[in-house]
Amino acid sequence: MVNHLKRLIDFPIRLAIDAASKANSILSSPAWLSYPRKVECNICKWEGRHFSSDSWHEHINCPRCHSGVRQRLFFAALQNIEEFSFEKIIHHKRILHFAPEEMVSSKIRDRASLYVTADFLRADCDFQLDMSNMPDIKDETFDVVIAFDVLEHVPNYQSALEETHRILSAKGFGIFTVPQKDNLSKTFEDPNMISPDDRKVHFGQGDHLRIFGDDFAMAVERKGFTVVSVNESMFPEILIRKHVLFPPLLSNIPLATNFRKVFFCQKIS
Repeated sequence: MVNHLKRLIDFPIRLAIDAASKANSILSSPAWLSYPRKVECNICKWEGRHFSSDSWHEHINCPRCHSGVRQRLFFAALQNIEEFSFEKIIHHKRILHFAPEEMVSSKIRDRASLYVTADFLRADCDFQLDMSNMPDIKDETFDVVIAFDVLEHVPNYQSALEETHRILSAKGFGIFTVPQKDNLSKTFEDPNMISPDDRKVHFGQGDHLRIFGDDFAMAVERKGFTVVSVNESMFPEILIRKHVLFPPLLSNIPLATNFRKVFFCQKIS
């Protein structure tokens, strides 16, 4: 009798949980979000009422191609800033792309004269490479190296910057994004933080080795680059809102990257 009563009590609870789960799935689906068309992904051209949310920010990721602010900022630069246009950065260039995102790869692969992908762990890339140690790649092999949110995973990111400089052609570009804590002046890293739990607490993710500060651009400059930090302020307000180049709502999570930048770093020859 007790078990029977328990089943009678649990049944409507399970129904409610299932209904809530289905409702949430519907409300976050691309079809439901498609109208009215207030925002547009500048990569895949999806349009809708707002983007999907993730654990860091609300309404931040494209429901179709899953682009985030960093990828859309990159494309906004290619589409709207003359010195970083497709013609000058992508067309007929030799490109090495670390941790490639399909939404980015699909739009630049066919425009480059050579497009090569790499990752330290992934088997679906052309090469498995340690970005901080690439002896098999000759000097000045590539015109562009792209690495979005990669350097926080690299044990020695300073060496990765040096290696990027070495394999780039004269006046070539390293294009980076990194997670940066709001109002953190100096990059924080601690080699004693070895457990995933400790790293998540201090760096934001279990496989991150540091949280970058506002000194990142200076660190890159010291390795022989000129650096331009592209953020949402370089675009008209209508584009910022349309393509969501800035979080609609700032996250109150302490290690969230609210103020995204794409660093266009040109090698000084």
